Amino acid sequence: MYEIFADLHIHIGRTKNNKPIKITAARSLNFENIAKECVERKGINIAGIIDCASPYVIEDIEEFLKNGEAYEIEDGGIIYKDKLCIILGSEIETSEKRSDGKKGCAHNLCYFPHLKDIKGFSKEMENHISNMTLSSQRADISAYDLIDIVEKYNGILIPAHAFTPHKSFYGNCTDRLEKIFKEKFDKIFAIELGLSSDTYLADQISELETRTFLTNSDAHSLPKIAREYNKIQIKDISFKELLKALKNEDNRKILCNYGLNPKLGKYHRTYCETCEKTIEGKAPVTKCDTCDSKNITMGVFDRIEIIKDKRSSKSPGFRPPYIYQIPLTFIPGLGGKTIEKLLAQFGTEMNILHKIESDDIEAIVGEKTANQIILGREGKLKLQVGGGGVYGKVCNN
Repeated sequence: MYEIFADLHIHIGRTKNNKPIKITAARSLNFENIAKECVERKGINIAGIIDCASPYVIEDIEEFLKNGEAYEIEDGGIIYKDKLCIILGSEIETSEKRSDGKKGCAHNLCYFPHLKDIKGFSKEMENHISNMTLSSQRADISAYDLIDIVEKYNGILIPAHAFTPHKSFYGNCTDRLEKIFKEKFDKIFAIELGLSSDTYLADQISELETRTFLTNSDAHSLPKIAREYNKIQIKDISFKELLKALKNEDNRKILCNYGLNPKLGKYHRTYCETCEKTIEGKAPVTKCDTCDSKNITMGVFDRIEIIKDKRSSKSPGFRPPYIYQIPLTFIPGLGGKTIEKLLAQFGTEMNILHKIESDDIEAIVGEKTANQIILGREGKLKLQVGGGGVYGKVCNN
């Protein structure tokens, strides 16, 4: 067994020949560049690329496999330079009926072991999505039906950023996942927490006590890869081993969730759209404390306060620690050129964030900035709360 780092939610902005995939993502985010970023700069060992059902991306993957640096393995996944396992995924937006009868929508992360599996999934989903080439398009089916299609092609389904106010199950559709998946709920063995939540908030919902929590970046640019990530104990890097870790089988498991403090998430607290301000009053905030308006975007913290059914956030025994991680790009005074100096000296961002001693960092960036990095490592930086689509900020100490 050994320990690896995994980020399972990375978008593709454009194909190698510049065809659009995720409109809001950077053009530089293509399949090959993601692989290189994970190996050369981030130190990520398993990467979930979740736009691989696009026929245009499938073409890129097939070309990528021809260059000799990457190959598929029987246990699932594409191995790149013997250092990275790429898990082929697809983010699908499903159409849900809320308890009040209104329509809702939620994002689902669907992962597949082999290229042939996701090609079959892509072809079938063309019956339910009007433009399969673009990322995160809405399907005309619910997640209850989607999970059957995913399993038909040997895949698994994980609810994405489960608490955000837009396009998530708890934030947009329901107060319980079991109401959506019904008798199939046992097939949901993991959820993605999302940037504005953490273990301690999610563990206030009893139906999640037996589910594995994932912290992923939802990266829309190369620098954002591994903004949040997971440390995993497995035997080797493959889809099969990852699946065992997600199910806590055979001593494979999630060892640690590394994520932003939820206060840095862009939907942590309720936001008044009229006053254009984040409201930090006693939760749950359901209207503006200034103008009394209900023209608000409900914050994750406030939403969980409404739907929770446990008095405490005590986690089950198998739950790994959640470590508040501040990425290098969030640290005040740490610009692109300085980050390049650190990477040139220490190899990857994982090394800088976890392994390198303060004195060694100080030799490259000076005492003040080195201190900021160490305070971020220890979760001691001051934060400004985010909301309404605006990220929180790390303040100078």
